[in-house]
Amino acid sequence: MSQVIVVASGKGGTGKTTVSTSLALALVRKQNKVLVIDCDSGMRGTDMMLGITDRLVYDVSDVISGTCNLEDALYECSGARGLYTLAAPISAEDEISPQVMKQFINEHKDNYDYVIVDAPAGVGSGFESAAIAADRALIVVNTEPISIRGGVNIKDKLTQMGINDIRLVINRFDKDRFLSTKLYADLDEVIDTVGVRLIGLIPEDVRISALSQRGLLATNWASSSVVFDSLVQRLLGNDIGLTVKL
Repeated sequence: MSQVIVVASGKGGTGKTTVSTSLALALVRKQNKVLVIDCDSGMRGTDMMLGITDRLVYDVSDVISGTCNLEDALYECSGARGLYTLAAPISAEDEISPQVMKQFINEHKDNYDYVIVDAPAGVGSGFESAAIAADRALIVVNTEPISIRGGVNIKDKLTQMGINDIRLVINRFDKDRFLSTKLYADLDEVIDTVGVRLIGLIPEDVRISALSQRGLLATNWASSSVVFDSLVQRLLGNDIGLTVKL
């Protein structure tokens, strides 16, 4: 049975798209067939991170409008067989409405083991389109007050939409920076402030960022495999420790 997971953040720049694509790659490594849908109209990024930009002709709005067939807009990620992506429209004016997106995902999700939906930052209509068909959600935050506030807003909106299977991903975590800024007493305070159970702690790694921006993440997976493979294990319900000594 297919599972739809929306990856969201209340603030831009948290690394949400990197988490979305890395999660998809980790799932494919477990022999799953995965579709990544980019819902960040006007700011799409999954095509770059998955290395399909040079081949990209059609996006999800072209499928919805009937300009092309779904197969024409599906692009398989080079270096990750079984991972497909649907790009977001390049223009924000072509944003897909929530009800249309829900119908579209429900019609096609059973062709995949997982559908990962990369939501735009914030809680606007684009976020609603991304989240409306989700079975579960991952909220991506950094350990700074504005990002945490955005995470709270996202949690509240997801709950209002009836999505209750929500987990927290703390991304770009740098222990030394966290301790030196003294914005929070410890990670428990961060987690308690958002009010969502932690499922992943992703360390700051400039290599992952550089590979993502160059579309080379799939072919250099060893750089980030351990942390995201563990995240997938937790998604599957396996007890994988998250202990961090501060």
